[in-house]
Amino acid sequence: MRIGVDARELGGRSTGVGRYLSSLLAAWAGDPRARAHEFLLYSPEPLPAPWASGAQPFTIRVVAGDGGTLWEQMHLRRAAARDGLDVFFAPGYSAPLALAVPRVVAIHDVSFAAHPEWFRAREGLRRRWLARQSAAGACAVITISEFSRRELVEHLGVADARIRVIPPGVAPAAPSPAREPGERVLYVGSIFNRRHIPDLIRAFAALARRHDRVALDLVGENRTHPHEDLAHVMQSERIEHRVRWRSYVSDEEIQELYASAGAFAFLSEYEGLGLTPLEALAAGVPPLLLETPIARESCQDAALYVTAGDISGITGALERLLFDQALRSRLLAAAPGVLARYDRARAAADTLSVLETCAGRDR
Repeated sequence: MRIGVDARELGGRSTGVGRYLSSLLAAWAGDPRARAHEFLLYSPEPLPAPWASGAQPFTIRVVAGDGGTLWEQMHLRRAAARDGLDVFFAPGYSAPLALAVPRVVAIHDVSFAAHPEWFRAREGLRRRWLARQSAAGACAVITISEFSRRELVEHLGVADARIRVIPPGVAPAAPSPAREPGERVLYVGSIFNRRHIPDLIRAFAALARRHDRVALDLVGENRTHPHEDLAHVMQSERIEHRVRWRSYVSDEEIQELYASAGAFAFLSEYEGLGLTPLEALAAGVPPLLLETPIARESCQDAALYVTAGDISGITGALERLLFDQALRSRLLAAAPGVLARYDRARAAADTLSVLETCAGRDR
């Protein structure tokens, strides 16, 4: 079977969709069942990942263009149409609409439909139209949580029977010697308004006035709309010297940050799942989350929860995560049960089953 894959998110600074797809490909590379198929990876640039060396079962197709919507709907579609595919997998919300083979699309969340105010008008309209059309024309829609399943039904009108919930895989942390928890608070993820980074900075500032050694690491590109001036917030709180903010770091650097962190903060009011808090748990770092349905679904009893906008409550929760050993032990004891749902091999096998089923329906 020939499986086409939109692999454009693997190039450059790979973030959410790219990391999701990379996890699947890494698992398929070592799976005898997957290696019975051929995967054609379409990208506007050469792919640097180790499994993208051209070895079976992956073939790289570099398709000229900028990787935008025009590339997807014209250049990618034409290239894929020439390759005699049995099925096409679109891991990032939209697929080539006129491609005449069965398509499977992964839609991780519908923030652009549930909260259009978070997006510039033209960008939001583009995302909503493409996602709706892609879902309507797909053989199956994959999503990553029960919460997102409900959102797909409500906001995009996708029939529940056509949605398959497949929780993504979370890589186990590299073995490390037992360590005392650090006094660093960590955030990893693109910076959107819904993730309340200014609140995190203000809450951390109050914590920093109580404890001389605490520090905050922020990792993520500022994609806020309306724009939030995070540097100004730090200056106003006079804590620039206690905060490290980087737009992007490598996977190796992220693992080092997890290893040095004592607490992970992810104050998001809307996610399809929220992968980085689970990565933190896998690294032995307890997370602080906003009290939302998806946060409870994903991390259950392995996280501490706070209310949006409660700055003093966030400060107190961060302090407990860093210094209350009984609380830390209780949260981390719940982590294995939570993380068992996010197995890489199972996620890859279940996704492959959906692709095989859709390809078989066209035979």
